[in-house]
Amino acid sequence: MAANRWLKPEVYPLFAAVGVAVGICGMQLVRNITTNPEVRVTKQNRTAGILENFAEGEKYSQHSLRKYVRNKQPQIMPSLNNFFSDPRN
Repeated sequence: MAANRWLKPEVYPLFAAVGVAVGICGMQLVRNITTNPEVRVTKQNRTAGILENFAEGEKYSQHSLRKYVRNKQPQIMPSLNNFFSDPRN
């Protein structure tokens, strides 16, 4: 009975949006646990205390996506924005 109430075609976009959000949260959680230099899962690493490892922190904070978008314009559709905002057109 409950499955018939929630599994309607109108609800599919909601399921997709929630699924994408949960996927992004899960990806960030895994990224932080596996590559963050300040997170130590094993007991041996936890006993090391505070590390002065600036190279590893730089590698973590300057990841490939950040390097890719660093010199890009902060516009989603630059040609469409220029078309509507440029007085020469």
